[in-house]
Amino acid sequence: MKKTKILAGVAVIAGAVAAGALWINGDTSADDVASNNVLTRQLPTAADAAAIERGRYVAIASDCTACHTMPESKLPLAGGYSISTPFGGIYASNITPDVETGIGNWTERDFFRAVRHGKGKEGEHLYPAMPYNAYVKLTDRDMHDLWMYMRSVKPIKYQVPETNLGFPYNIRLAMMGWNLLFFKNSGFQVDPNQSVAWNRGAYLVEGPAHCAACHTAKNLIGGDSSDYLQGSNLGEWHAPDITPNPHTGIGGWSAQQVVDYLKLGSNHVAVASGPMAEAVTNSTQHLTDEDLKAIAVYLKQVPASKTTRPQPVAADSAQMKMGENVYSANCTACHNSDGKGIPNLAASLAGNPGLLAEDASSIITTVLQGGRGAVTAGNPTSGAMPSFAWKLSDEQVAAAATYLRNSWGNAASAVNPDEVAKARAQLKLPPQMSAH
Repeated sequence: MKKTKILAGVAVIAGAVAAGALWINGDTSADDVASNNVLTRQLPTAADAAAIERGRYVAIASDCTACHTMPESKLPLAGGYSISTPFGGIYASNITPDVETGIGNWTERDFFRAVRHGKGKEGEHLYPAMPYNAYVKLTDRDMHDLWMYMRSVKPIKYQVPETNLGFPYNIRLAMMGWNLLFFKNSGFQVDPNQSVAWNRGAYLVEGPAHCAACHTAKNLIGGDSSDYLQGSNLGEWHAPDITPNPHTGIGGWSAQQVVDYLKLGSNHVAVASGPMAEAVTNSTQHLTDEDLKAIAVYLKQVPASKTTRPQPVAADSAQMKMGENVYSANCTACHNSDGKGIPNLAASLAGNPGLLAEDASSIITTVLQGGRGAVTAGNPTSGAMPSFAWKLSDEQVAAAATYLRNSWGNAASAVNPDEVAKARAQLKLPPQMSAH
């Protein structure tokens, strides 16, 4: 009887703790600073105009375009883009001020609550494909300015398809549990022991730029792991380690080289491609030099990943010899025999940390699919690479990738042809063209 009472008491305490945690986690009182009035369209005052311009910058820093504008569409911020997740596609919403299909009948508080706390207008839980776990760090002023900007954009009437995930991911109430585990309901805290530049960089990286959304590995239910900014698989791409690790990260880059990469889309080694090319084109190239330098200061001081340099694959192995032949016949024109590439055009392969992750998804995708670097004001021509799916077999692609990852001082695990076959199928690319 006594044991039963003890267990019952423990259960009551545990339940109270869980209820309290859920209450704290779901508390949106920080958003009460926002107006509860629907803002009708009207001629802006001078103060409004200044806020709108600041809000435009916040929207750029937050890369709202990436998800809320369909690629190649003429419907800016009207949603409809299907964000790929391990649980299915999640359609980004229309965030233009259209009354019927967008957020035209929202109040500022509705907007604050959605962006910072993942709660829709009717109180429904948003999926964390919307990175509210990062945006919760946005300041009240940045949120107000962003709201003013969003109210100023052209209303577009476009009904976004409904997101229909399979069971149990279609139960939005389950997001309460996800939030309890992975959502830290607190704004950005300035570290008084760090410089102004470090704090500004931390705010941008952790908040609006939401770098962890791609560069921090996720667990089985989509929550951030403890490996902050140490790289993560994005399906056909791999977001690389951006900690100061000298082997797989940016430890070998100077602060200016980080700035160049974010401003131009390239530096002495790397050329932004895939999702990162879009981020540079739409977002980071437009940030002020001061903000880019602040990001560099912060990234150069976050804890480095523990990944160490492995033994390189033996140069006389059959796969390396095949890879060398493939590289010599197909790659040296742009990347050179020494692997140093062409500045601002073709990536250097020697010492390129993006090549050296255990996950070789990005190099496999690039060889199979080809790609184009970021197009920026400072580097408008960029560079493009053709697809080699038609020309190279899975074995040849794997050999080339292994050769790139283990030449010119590089060292990384060998790539298996089965990985290439899987990527080819995922990308829906044709097999090697037959010579007969």
